[in-house]
Amino acid sequence: MGNAFGDTRIPLSPVIDAVRTKARTVAPPARSATEPYRAYKPQPFTREERDKVTILFGGLHWRAERVIQGTMENLGYSMQVLPTATREDLLAGREIADIGQCCPTSFTTGNLANFLRSKATEVGAEEVAARYIYVTAGSCGACRFGQYHQSYELALRNVGLESFRMFLLGQDGIDQDPSAGGGLELNLPFTLGAVWGIVITDVVQDLEYQMRPYEVRPGDTEKAARESVEFLYEVFRKRPRRGAKWGALAWHLATPYFVNALKEVRRRFDAVEVDRLRVKPIVKITGEFYLQTVEGDPNYNIHRWLEAEGAEVYPAAISIWFDYLMRLAGQDFEDHIGVQKHARLKFGGIRTGQAALRWIYNRARRALGDVPHAIPDQYELRRLAAPYYNSRLNGGEGDMLVGKALWAYHQKKAHMICELSPYSCMPNTMSVGAMAAVIGRYPDLLYAPLEIKGDAEVQALSRCQMILTEAKKRAQREYEDVLERIGISADKLAARVTPGMRKATYKVPRSGVAASTAANFALHLVSC
Repeated sequence: MGNAFGDTRIPLSPVIDAVRTKARTVAPPARSATEPYRAYKPQPFTREERDKVTILFGGLHWRAERVIQGTMENLGYSMQVLPTATREDLLAGREIADIGQCCPTSFTTGNLANFLRSKATEVGAEEVAARYIYVTAGSCGACRFGQYHQSYELALRNVGLESFRMFLLGQDGIDQDPSAGGGLELNLPFTLGAVWGIVITDVVQDLEYQMRPYEVRPGDTEKAARESVEFLYEVFRKRPRRGAKWGALAWHLATPYFVNALKEVRRRFDAVEVDRLRVKPIVKITGEFYLQTVEGDPNYNIHRWLEAEGAEVYPAAISIWFDYLMRLAGQDFEDHIGVQKHARLKFGGIRTGQAALRWIYNRARRALGDVPHAIPDQYELRRLAAPYYNSRLNGGEGDMLVGKALWAYHQKKAHMICELSPYSCMPNTMSVGAMAAVIGRYPDLLYAPLEIKGDAEVQALSRCQMILTEAKKRAQREYEDVLERIGISADKLAARVTPGMRKATYKVPRSGVAASTAANFALHLVSC
């Protein structure tokens, strides 16, 4: 295959040739059979370096990334969000790391490597290693997410940046030990800021996706979202500090600081005029965490593609992932009640944490007029999925994918489920297999499992389009059935819409008998 920067059969990004002297062979030197496994261990990042070192991070949607950046800058760190991964990053990741990795690993590995290589052309590899560190989430598995850092390490060795430092943020603790050297403190103020930032950007994203398909003036929703996120970035960057432990927690729970900020966000969105009588199918996005969260090439720009095809997208909230992780932790204690000391007490603590997350989320929703969707109950998802997927198989998103599909179907939350599965991802393969039994039981559930390879866009979107066509027909029939039921023509119905009802944060009650926004709005209009 050649070296990492020479002639190859796979095109790499344009910055590659400029650092040819730092090239390594793609295949690393083989280790002997007797050499033990060596876990990645970065060089220390010290407190004295904070003013000189920039922390890189990414992998979420742009709203959450921008607000988390403000959170970290509030704590005295210099932060930079990596650009959204591209197809060039995918190809680079496959070239310089292990080819058997799933596509999210290839995207994120190539994304980091290409960014660092571009910086190396400006200041040199040694300066890059001195000026930047990378922070990402860590895991113990069961999927290959637990080995992401090994792919990063291999890739960086292959591009001559083996001295670059990476640090993992565990998902199982809200107050963790400082990194080696004490320069990075993953403490309670950091975690609280990140959680509040993600919850708030979740509800903003949800509102944005509910508005954009119905906006009267194209571009108004995008403008309101961009302005709102920049405003929230400043809100979090200027967040008051209230101690390192319990004072910080108490302040975050009691303060109206974030609610007041969301009232300003609501004012900006209310400037967007919408026409909710446009008939559109609702497509619920589920799948592997990275692919369902990111917006761009890694998932074929599926969110914007669905909107361009005439759908309303129901995005995946990151907060649901937090709730799911707590439910997994609670299950372990739940299984040991009567066997392990204090198991019941610990399980109760987990349930209290879940209730607190739901309260925080609902408080943010209320500040935006209760328009953003509520997060589903994890134990209801577990109950729905139980006949098809064992809840103790906790790799990836586990039984949650099956549970969310059934929840959306039974509760009339969407006309169609679009599950994004990475190429060669074992947990998602299991989920798709379980969904075969679900479809056998509920043959009218519209389900589009898309295997994302990064370079098979036409096939994936073509498959999705076929199922979306049926979803459109169902949404139209649903709307026509409602008009027949209420005995009012579409024109007379439109005449009932008041100026206040055209605001983005006007609350339209969900009837439970129809999924589409247009059908529920029609039912609401006749009841006013």
